[in-house]
Amino acid sequence: MDKDKLFKKIKWQLFLLGRFKIPMLGYTAPKLIELNNNKAKVKIKLKRRTKNHLNSMYFGALAVGADVAGGIHAFYFANMHNKKVSFAFKGMSCEFIKRAESDCTFISEDGKKVEAAILKSIATGDRVNETTKVEVYNAENELVATFEMIVSVKCK
Repeated sequence: MDKDKLFKKIKWQLFLLGRFKIPMLGYTAPKLIELNNNKAKVKIKLKRRTKNHLNSMYFGALAVGADVAGGIHAFYFANMHNKKVSFAFKGMSCEFIKRAESDCTFISEDGKKVEAAILKSIATGDRVNETTKVEVYNAENELVATFEMIVSVKCK
């Protein structure tokens, strides 16, 4: 499948997930900015729905952005290999470096690790876990948080 068409398809799938399956995605409205074999880039705007009482991005909204950036490669590679994927997060650890007082960009550069997990799951039929790292940057391109997400995938 053409990479541009695949990008549009994944954006549409993300919208549908937020609309019908995972309401928190719809509520925080993460936007897929970039997606390729290595990198996923997602943006969440700082607005009334994503703010906390300190006017910075709420932990839950940061977790949603890390969830999408850390997991979107599972859908990307499942589509590339024409497989259906059962996907969940098994664990998460995070470090908050400074308050996120503006729109945030979530970047994961672990696409190859997720692809290897997908390929291993296709070969063995088993569920495979892989750790992905997500970095969060504010509008001034300062690092505000890091997440380590344990992605669990099984291909059908």
